[in-house]
Amino acid sequence: MISKPHYSDDGVTLHLGDALSVAADLPDGMADCIVTSPPYYSLRDYGVDGQYGLEESPAAYVETMRTLFDELRRVIADDGTLWLNLGDSYYSGRGNPGKGSVDRKNRSRRGWTRPLDKPGQSWARPKELLGIPWRVSQALTMDGWRLRSAITWHKVGALPEPTAKDRPNNDYEMVFLLVKSRNYWFDPESSQLGAVWSIPIERARPGHPAPMPVALAERCINAGCKPGGVVLDPFSGAAATGVAAQNLGHRYVGIDIKPEYIELARNRLQQIPAAVPSLT
Repeated sequence: MISKPHYSDDGVTLHLGDALSVAADLPDGMADCIVTSPPYYSLRDYGVDGQYGLEESPAAYVETMRTLFDELRRVIADDGTLWLNLGDSYYSGRGNPGKGSVDRKNRSRRGWTRPLDKPGQSWARPKELLGIPWRVSQALTMDGWRLRSAITWHKVGALPEPTAKDRPNNDYEMVFLLVKSRNYWFDPESSQLGAVWSIPIERARPGHPAPMPVALAERCINAGCKPGGVVLDPFSGAAATGVAAQNLGHRYVGIDIKPEYIELARNRLQQIPAAVPSLT
């Protein structure tokens, strides 16, 4: 039985729930393009049970991502594209931070210490960059996806990292272009963009601490979604992908596990005039 959407109008459908569970109810080939930025590994507690990113090891996080995107490979059209934005994580092994940390306050509320801070983990040494984006992308390719491009998003306006005292400041993230078939829809003019995209970051929005820039989602959709196609984001969050899809005349399907984010997405998307065919 297909679950009922939390919200739906002519151009937008929003599902409240676990990304994998909702994806399992979606029809084969219903999405022409997936643009998404999952919760990064062990960096943020969003305060909701079942959230992704809190796994006890990088391997467990990678397996969570592999399982989800295995299901989404069924959901995406044969000529569809997946644009996967992921940031990386360092293992600190320093124990729980002190009382002055905002993160400490958030963790205390949920009784949770980040795996990145737990001493003595066998999967990394202190101060080690984990390579999470590449671990995920390689797991997906082993599972059947084809990796077509590894794009570097240069995060224009990124603030210096307080911990970057003996290494370069990380002012970039990865955006992987993955496909399920040898032949897929791609705007040939987009190949002229190159594989380094300088796009300003988007500061925290009311109600969401880490929104994807709309401009980043727009670039992915412009390059990899056929005209009038359906764009899916299984981690809808503040609905940057939805705004980009609506701006470009595409239909949007968003999934999020947090009720507050679904309402944030609905309110944001309702402010955009409908200009796309109905999803029904």
